[in-house]
Amino acid sequence: MAGGGEGESTPLEFTPTWVVAAVCSVIVAISLAVERVLHFLGKYLKKKNQKPLFEALQKVKEELMLLGFISLLLTVLQGAIGRICIPEHLTKHFLPCKKEDQNTEKVTGHFQNFIYSGIFGSGRRLLAESAGKNHCKPGKVPALSLEALHQLHIFIFVLAIVHVVFCLVTMILGGAKIQQWKHWEDSIAKDNYDTDKVLKDKVTNVHQHAFIREHFLGFGKDSGLLSWLHSFMKQFYASVTKSDYVTLRLGFIMTHCRGNPKFNFHKYMIRALEADFKKVVGISWYLWIFVVIFLLLNVDGWHTYFWIAFIPLLLLLAVGTKLEHVISQLAHEVAEKHTAIEGELVVRPSDDHFWLHRPRIVLYLIHFILFQNAFEIAFFFWILTTYGWDSCIMGQARYIIPRLIIGVIIQILCSYSTLPLYAIVTQMGSYFKKAIFDEHVQVGLVGWAQKVKKRKGLKVAMGGEGSTQTGERSSIGIPLQKMENRESEMEEGIAATNGSKPAHT
Repeated sequence: MAGGGEGESTPLEFTPTWVVAAVCSVIVAISLAVERVLHFLGKYLKKKNQKPLFEALQKVKEELMLLGFISLLLTVLQGAIGRICIPEHLTKHFLPCKKEDQNTEKVTGHFQNFIYSGIFGSGRRLLAESAGKNHCKPGKVPALSLEALHQLHIFIFVLAIVHVVFCLVTMILGGAKIQQWKHWEDSIAKDNYDTDKVLKDKVTNVHQHAFIREHFLGFGKDSGLLSWLHSFMKQFYASVTKSDYVTLRLGFIMTHCRGNPKFNFHKYMIRALEADFKKVVGISWYLWIFVVIFLLLNVDGWHTYFWIAFIPLLLLLAVGTKLEHVISQLAHEVAEKHTAIEGELVVRPSDDHFWLHRPRIVLYLIHFILFQNAFEIAFFFWILTTYGWDSCIMGQARYIIPRLIIGVIIQILCSYSTLPLYAIVTQMGSYFKKAIFDEHVQVGLVGWAQKVKKRKGLKVAMGGEGSTQTGERSSIGIPLQKMENRESEMEEGIAATNGSKPAHT
């Protein structure tokens, strides 16, 4: 039993009951408060019919549950892990710090001691008293000490929280940027025009159009390189202009919902972006693989975390350039074929402009970029609070400061340029997303598709297939194309009206 100076090692059976009750009360109160906040936030989102954001909140809850399960496993299995022994010579390779620099009793500074001891508890007193015991035979050492396991536990928690926070910040800032486009949508709505009349009543000089002047850089082999350079630079100062918005909006409407010229393209973009957010906020299995790889490569002298900081930056610049280049390609298609056209200038959306003909790839890249940036920042603050600024694992200042600057640049550029570009440019694919339908229409379509599927399965004639297709038409005022998210239930219902003349409400 510990003496008076060893109060931290006193077992539960000799701890005052009021201390145990007080600590349990605080922990339970905090947990319940967080659960209630998430619960009421979910009810608020459902009340406001924000289903995509509600699903994103559910994704956050799943991540918290995963963290809780990881925490439980680490706590329950810490004794078994501590008893795994390996030959001592294997522990002398692939070290984050040189052996002579390691000193577990080294004082790393008043700031580090205060932060780590105050927030995470003493690094020397762990979840079990056996932290300092060695159960291995001579010549062998524990593969992972309980202290190291405790610190790894904290890092996983910090990483998940920082990732969710960074995604929220990106969506808030990016959404604020996209919200500025609403006055463009409102100004178009004020015109209150008929699409067919606009397209027939005037002649447009293609090369004098603002959209073409901004993106068409002439003919010839050199124009391709100039177009890529122009796309690279444009993402920094004017990622989306009014002429871009107006032209891309009209191209989308004329391709996917020609019968509804007053379609609210801005509102559709917001719904589609919110639906994608629930995928970005989660940590997929392949992202955890990247975490393991990066932890493996954190070897003294390699400066791994300095070099990998450039990966999300280069990917972000590549994504932004590609999205801008898609807009340029749309402009070049029109400018190379026409000098003058009847009506407004209309671009033709196509998957051929995107990598591997799949606009969805851009979302996966943005997901990885945000996670990798969160990983860099989380790792920095974890090292700072655990070991201090002067620790060998932190590295030298000339490697630390550029990493932090790159992280800030990624966050700002992704929020104010790349995410808004993604929101509008990925609508220029061959298919639209199911966010084009309002929530009640989506529910109706799913039910309708199930009835069609059941009717076809039972082979009920009821006047033949042709009369079924004629009698069951969309009443939302837009022709139904194949959706990008080809869910089996939706696809049959949509196929039943594909090519039919829509009935206006």
